[in-house]
Amino acid sequence: MNIGHDMHAFVARLFPICRSLTGEGTRETLRIIKGHLPDLSIHEVPSGTQVFDWVIPDEWNIRSATLVGPDGATVADFGWTNLHVVGYSEPVDVELGLDELQEHLFSLPEQPDAIPYVTSYYKRFWGFCLSHRVRAALKPGTYRARIDSTIAPGRLSYGELLIPGQEPQEVFLSTNVCHPSMANNELSGLTVTTWLAKWLLERPRRYSYRIVFIPETIGSITYLSRHLEQMKERVVAGFVVACVGDERVYSFLSSRNGNTLADRVARHVLDQIDPNYMRYSFLNRGSDERQYCAPGVDLPVVSVMRSKYCEYPEYHTSLDDLTLVTPAGLEGGYTALRRCIEVIESNRRWQVAVLGEPQLGKRGLFPSISLPAEVPSVKAMMNMIAYCDGTRDLVEVAELIGVPAWQLVPICERLASHDLLRVA
Repeated sequence: MNIGHDMHAFVARLFPICRSLTGEGTRETLRIIKGHLPDLSIHEVPSGTQVFDWVIPDEWNIRSATLVGPDGATVADFGWTNLHVVGYSEPVDVELGLDELQEHLFSLPEQPDAIPYVTSYYKRFWGFCLSHRVRAALKPGTYRARIDSTIAPGRLSYGELLIPGQEPQEVFLSTNVCHPSMANNELSGLTVTTWLAKWLLERPRRYSYRIVFIPETIGSITYLSRHLEQMKERVVAGFVVACVGDERVYSFLSSRNGNTLADRVARHVLDQIDPNYMRYSFLNRGSDERQYCAPGVDLPVVSVMRSKYCEYPEYHTSLDDLTLVTPAGLEGGYTALRRCIEVIESNRRWQVAVLGEPQLGKRGLFPSISLPAEVPSVKAMMNMIAYCDGTRDLVEVAELIGVPAWQLVPICERLASHDLLRVA
C-alpha cells in the first residue's frame, strides 16, 4: 500500500467512532493514534477546571438513541450514524407529538439527503438530526424519543507529542479529535498530522516539534493556558491541520500578522504546487486559529488545507464521508504540509564564502560537457549563488529566481559541503 492508501485506511478505521469535546470516543481515538505514535502523551483535565476565561465542561458519553414514529418504525438511530443525535444531548425518554418534536429536530432543506452535524455543548438540550427528505415525510402522531447518555463531571482528554531537534525553537502542529463521523473536516487532519509525525521521527531535525491532538476551541484554550509562555518563546512557525483529504483546490488561511515565517513558507509552497489555490485572510479564521492568534497570544500559526472548512458543500454533514476523502487527496495534503516543514527546516540566510564566482568545475559541481538535461539544475545553482549575499533567506532567494525552495535545499547542501556557502 502507498502512503495515501495507508492514510485512507486509517480514516476508515476511525470513521465510526463517536467523538466529542470529551468522552470515551475521543479517548479511544487518541489511543489508536498512540498505536502509531508510542511516545504520544495523553493528558486529562478535570471538568470544572478554569482555563483562561473558559471552564472545562462536564463529560458526555452516549450509548444509544432512537426516534420511533407513530407506526412503530424507527426514524433515527444512533446505531445507523452518530450524526443522528445532537452532540452533547442530555438523556431523555419521552413521548410527544410531532409539533412539539419539531423543536428538537434539525435538517437542511437545501441539502435534502444530508444529515446535518449539530451540537449543544454548553446548554442542556436534546435533539435528533435527519435528512430533510425524511423529516418532511413525518406523519402526525405520537413519537418516542430515547437517548441513553450521561453528562457528568469527568475530564477533557488531549494528546501531545514533543519531538526534540538540534535547536530548542519549535514548529507547532495542531489538529482536532472531537468531531464524530466526518472524514474531511475531522479525520483527514488528525490522519495527516499522524503521518507527518511518523515522518519527522525518522529524519534528522533542526527544529523541535510540538504536536497536539485536541478538541476544538476548548482544547486549544486549555493547551495555551498550560504552555503559552514557553510557546511564545519557542514557536517559530505553526500549522492548524484540518480539511486536507479531498481532491479539490488547496486553500490557505493566514495568521493575524500575515507575514510570519509560516505565512511566507505556506504561500510559497502553494504557489508552486497549486497556483490557483484559494487565499483567505485571518477574517475567515476557524476556532483554533482564533485562539493561537488572539491578541496577547500572537503565535505565528496558519492553515494549509484542501477545501476550507465552512466553504465546501459537504461540510458538517453526513456527505463528508469516505468517498469525499480519497487516498490521492490525503497524500496531496500530506505532501503540501511536508514541503512546508522541509522549507522551514532549511530556511537560512546563506552567504557565498568566496569572492567572485566560485570555480565549480574543479569541485565536480559543473558539467565538463554541456548537456541540455543539465541546464536547468546548473542554472538554478548559478542563480542561487548570485543572490546568496547573506541578506535573503532561502524562501526569498527561491522566489527571486523562480525555483521551488525545496529544490534548492540539496543545492545548498552540496555547495556548503564544498565550503562555498555558509550560514550568514
